[in-house]
Amino acid sequence: MTTSFLLIVQIVLVAVLVLAVLLQKSSSIGLGAYSGSNDSVFGAKGPNSFLAKATFTIGFLFVINTITLGYMYSQKAQSSVVDNLVDQTVVAAPALDKKEESKK
Repeated sequence: MTTSFLLIVQIVLVAVLVLAVLLQKSSSIGLGAYSGSNDSVFGAKGPNSFLAKATFTIGFLFVINTITLGYMYSQKAQSSVVDNLVDQTVVAAPALDKKEESKK
């Protein structure tokens, strides 16, 4: 249940992070051009400083959530594919008789 909740949080963080990056003002015209006159809402410096801080915070939460999900999924899987391969019995090729070896 915890991993499914963290996976949903991960998807939400990705969507919010993409929007935060797209809303930032860039050298080219992106979605940041549609922010309009929101300078008074975000302060004297405008939305750039706020969006930069928000993007950093969301990115940090994304990385922490990714590490947590990786740790939880690794704890669920107690054995790896390589461990399963080693446990299988290896069938050796039949040995040649000494008579067959001398013919070669």
